[in-house]
Amino acid sequence: MKKKVDVRDLKPGMYVSELDRPWIETPFLFQGFPIQSQSDVEELRRYCEYVFIDINLSSASPQRVANPAELQAEFEMLKHNALPRRRPNTYQDRATLEQELPQAREFFGNSKVLIQTIMEDVRLGHALDTQGAKRAVRGLAESVLRNPDALMCLTQLKNADEYTAMHSVRVCILALAFGRHLGLEEPELHNLGLGALLHDIGKMRVPLDILNKPDRLTEAEFELIKQHAPQGARILDEHHISADVVDIALSHHERYDGRGYMRGLKGNEIRRGAVIASIVDCYDAITSDRAYRGAISSHAALKKMYTWRRTDFDETLVEQFIQCMGIYPIGSLVELNTGHVGVVMTINRMRYLRPKLVLVLKEDKTRYGALRVVDLMTHTRDDLGKPWEIKGVLEPGTHGINPADYLPVKLA
Repeated sequence: MKKKVDVRDLKPGMYVSELDRPWIETPFLFQGFPIQSQSDVEELRRYCEYVFIDINLSSASPQRVANPAELQAEFEMLKHNALPRRRPNTYQDRATLEQELPQAREFFGNSKVLIQTIMEDVRLGHALDTQGAKRAVRGLAESVLRNPDALMCLTQLKNADEYTAMHSVRVCILALAFGRHLGLEEPELHNLGLGALLHDIGKMRVPLDILNKPDRLTEAEFELIKQHAPQGARILDEHHISADVVDIALSHHERYDGRGYMRGLKGNEIRRGAVIASIVDCYDAITSDRAYRGAISSHAALKKMYTWRRTDFDETLVEQFIQCMGIYPIGSLVELNTGHVGVVMTINRMRYLRPKLVLVLKEDKTRYGALRVVDLMTHTRDDLGKPWEIKGVLEPGTHGINPADYLPVKLA
């Protein structure tokens, strides 16, 4: 049951089911969410005059509305108990980051060019290069299976002018890394990667002036944007691509509680590939700058996504995705308890809280003259013998640091 409520009368515990304007015009990332704090109320007041509240979901039920402190405690517990779960097909690294980087750069660059070409072909009504897409995904999958960290470093390369194409490549890499973590067999992994690479192909059938509009979208324009999901599925189906791949394009905006689009599927009605694609699609979107919303840090994104489990995403898969990303994902800007500041370079798949870092700032916040790499698994103390631990995560840009500048990610 919906009820129209003036934003001045909103309170924590209420469940917002509809705004007085298209969601894409606001910083709220999903259609339907519980108000968890007074800061949520203030944010709604900034953008809206009224909203619609779902009376049935507006309660203190822990499944829908949780105390922010409790959610933070749960997330911290997940961090400190983040141990890999053994699976029948658990992959082991077969190369170091440094060994894998040359091939990863080549695969990444080729995939970027390919998806740009595919998107232009679709826009012009030409045939889709399905064989080229499959070859690209096989190459990316091979690299991820040898060592996912090289390509994960490359996902830090972000250019707002190439968002749609680069987003597709990044989502493909994230999906492959997540699939590896889950122990998917290679045929399923390849289908997942292909679906992730082509998940937004339907956007090429959306008018460019709407797709690239920096201002507010009307409700009618947003309805057109939503059509990219069935449009993409139709394009892929016309090219006789696997039904699993087609479903990823069709269903990557479905949500666990049934409030997604286009079919309103919920829970187990959504196939696993589409759920994985929706998780990694969301993660990349909120960690990237957009015309209507600035990027947030990877760590902050994982915390937000953890609060969206059971409503937007399957709880188990969200927790597994957090473990896959390593709590402190590659590219995270972190401060140590000693005052040092560094960038996460690789994760430790057995001890998630002890990644390898590129140190950027000394304890007095002056810069190192030459880059210094430390592995918190083996370098447990600083030069003065103080134990090294990650104290917290900083937003990108803090101290003037762009994390991508300190990772081995530059393309030839």
